Amino acid sequence: MKLDELPNIGPKLASLLSKHGIGSAEDLKALGAVAACRRLETSSESCVNKLYALEGAIREIRWHDIPKDEREALRRQFLEG
Repeated sequence: MKLDELPNIGPKLASLLSKHGIGSAEDLKALGAVAACRRLETSSESCVNKLYALEGAIREIRWHDIPKDEREALRRQFLEG
């Protein structure tokens, strides 16, 4: 499946992912949202919205539908890494 066929992934984010070696939905799912986000950005705070978008894409849901406590757990995991 192509990246831009996933929820939350538009052409710009799909291009950015591809530029960093994540070329398909399968690649993203295998890597996970936290690791994929770490590839994209070095500034941790600027990546949190992308982190949620990527997690939603992996789950094939809009990121807004990820429960708040799960988003916070993802954020903590990302920022601690």
